[in-house]
Amino acid sequence: MSSDDSAGASAASAPLNHLAQRLRTFAEERDWQQYHTPKNLVMALAGEVGELVAELQWLTPEESAAVMQDAATGTRVRAEIGDVMIYLTRLADILGIDLVLAAMDKLDDSARRYPVGRTRGSAAKAPAP
Repeated sequence: MSSDDSAGASAASAPLNHLAQRLRTFAEERDWQQYHTPKNLVMALAGEVGELVAELQWLTPEESAAVMQDAATGTRVRAEIGDVMIYLTRLADILGIDLVLAAMDKLDDSARRYPVGRTRGSAAKAPAP
């Protein structure tokens, strides 16, 4: 990652750091940190992703692209994405992972594995590293 990318990632991490702190406080105030193990958090995350999937599962590609235009469905999708974000942020915090840096590193890796000249317009999976 370039120094420009690092600076951008650091700035982008500030709101996530604030969210992680709020989640930490929320759990501590309720004495829930004892339940926030990586296993439990990833299971909760998977459940919330499943609920998000259920909102889009039987929609056509066009309907799914327009899902936020329907007030009721859009509200449910937004809430499920919020739940996913909460559990992912809490899991990363417990594991000591900077989500923005992890995503930037993964994007850099994907850019190497899927160079534009070879993969543009193709959905083919890259060979294993």
